[in-house]
Amino acid sequence: MHIAIIGSGYVGLVSGVCLAGFGHTVICTDKDAGRIAKLNAGEMPIYEPGLDEIVEENVAQHRLSFSTDVAAAVRASDVVFICVGTPARRGDGFADLSFVHECAREIAHHLDGYKVIVTKSTVPVGTGDEVERILRESAPDKEFGVVSNPEFLREGAAIDDFRRPDRIVIGVNDERAREVMELVYRPLYLNRAPFLFTDRRSAEIIKYASNAFLAAKITFINEVADLCEAVGANVQDVARGMGLDNRIGSKFLHAGPGYGGSCFPKDTVALIRTGEEHGAPLRIVETVAAVNDRRKRSMARKIANACGGEIRDLTIAILGLTFKPKTDDMREAPSIPIVQGLIDLGAKVRAYDPQGARIAKGELPDVQFASDPYDCAAGADALVIVTEWDMFRALDLNRIKSLLARPNFIDLRNIYDPEDVEAAGLSYTGIGRVSPGHVAKAGQA
Repeated sequence: MHIAIIGSGYVGLVSGVCLAGFGHTVICTDKDAGRIAKLNAGEMPIYEPGLDEIVEENVAQHRLSFSTDVAAAVRASDVVFICVGTPARRGDGFADLSFVHECAREIAHHLDGYKVIVTKSTVPVGTGDEVERILRESAPDKEFGVVSNPEFLREGAAIDDFRRPDRIVIGVNDERAREVMELVYRPLYLNRAPFLFTDRRSAEIIKYASNAFLAAKITFINEVADLCEAVGANVQDVARGMGLDNRIGSKFLHAGPGYGGSCFPKDTVALIRTGEEHGAPLRIVETVAAVNDRRKRSMARKIANACGGEIRDLTIAILGLTFKPKTDDMREAPSIPIVQGLIDLGAKVRAYDPQGARIAKGELPDVQFASDPYDCAAGADALVIVTEWDMFRALDLNRIKSLLARPNFIDLRNIYDPEDVEAAGLSYTGIGRVSPGHVAKAGQA
């Protein structure tokens, strides 16, 4: 099949590349000429493991191309995927659908036969109806189908998620469009990936409800971690005990500094606003969003307390700035309020991230950037792990001890064994668990 992708950002680029890998002929388009020029030169505008190799392979096989000419791409295609951004609207948190609506109008002007228009952008319930209305109003004599096909891609694992998905959700209101979508995803169908065909509105809610539920799991275990700290329990043992229950599952039960990224913060707020708009408030989701915001802000004070309570003029070394490993995405990253909070408390901040430094320099102008983890630790009064990149999981703790001015090791991702850290002469602070030294002191008291 011939497929056009409108919007070559994270979702559009990954989707287009993977669809080309299925054997379809795909044109990825974008209004950003600079982005398209980079892609045509073989330069990836985002960091996603393995993406550059797959782009190179499919371009060489003439299945994948990049263009700013949306009109030509639409005319050449059987299926058009809308993959533009839907950022939170300033002031009210609703999803900004202006780019989606603009796409619908542009597509309508270039329809020259039956096509299926697929909304892959994350959009509120009812958006598919509005896209159809715009198309019918702008092209009343044309035939087309409108489909909702939400994405469930994890940054850092997006290619594998697309090729081996947990499920493919397709919201469709007519049989002809359904048949076309079955052809689009036929390779996955043959691999017995679970397909769920629903109406469009149900598909739109599935995306938001899924992200809100995962955000709730993260926030729940973070609050349980606070309780564990207060009573001397170990949140990792608690999470393991919970996760062994098949009704709960172990995924997303990892205590930390709060969730961030391009999806969870935006999508939870958008779902809250949708509930308010339709008179069906989502009180649990409201609480999840509020608790997560407070948690990210509270981490600076936690770090300060681990350093004795006063950090004015101290240097704090931060390892990891992106919201998660294997991405360069800084959107809503916990590191941003953490760093700002530390600076507000009078500290100087030095940071290192293997992929996020380029973008982080724009977000955190008052931070000094280091060349590696040990350069970051040199002379600092505390070392803080904020993002659990693999390269931070096997640090030379004795070397870290020799480099730090003070032996404060703060692990906001619980990737180290407290006993190993303290054996190297460092003072360990984690999330939801008490170090052996602190337990001993409490027992003596």
